[in-house]
Amino acid sequence: MKTIALRFSDNYAPKEGMIFLHQELINNLGYVWYGKFGNKISKEIIEEQLKTDDPKLLLIKSGSVERYWLHFTQYQEELPELNGIPEYYRNSSDDIKCWFKVVRFERAEKDVLSKCFVISSGDCLSNASKHSMNPYFKIEYRGDMNGSI
Repeated sequence: MKTIALRFSDNYAPKEGMIFLHQELINNLGYVWYGKFGNKISKEIIEEQLKTDDPKLLLIKSGSVERYWLHFTQYQEELPELNGIPEYYRNSSDDIKCWFKVVRFERAEKDVLSKCFVISSGDCLSNASKHSMNPYFKIEYRGDMNGSI
């Protein structure tokens, strides 16, 4: 499966953390909009993901071992409706270049990075992410998505 791995942090989130606050909106609305700060993501891979039965991205928490699969149903570059965005980053929306409509976060297996390979170089993501400041990587996941994560 080809997809994208994105870095994230809780630097701007309140103490509860980004995942917790996004999950609260999923619990209330059935979805939440996740914003990607900085550069837009390649539409090519996003469109490829949207054609699958279960579009997903891998989220890598900077400075942590937390990894999550972000299951989404829509991608857009325009600002979505504010009630679907966590309150803590509504005022930062000018810095967000693309949005994902997320329906589920799923904790990834502990060794997920060793099952992901950067498409451009073939390097294992566990090595590439340590030596690169890239905010995202185009990857190929070579693990089993059928297991319980």
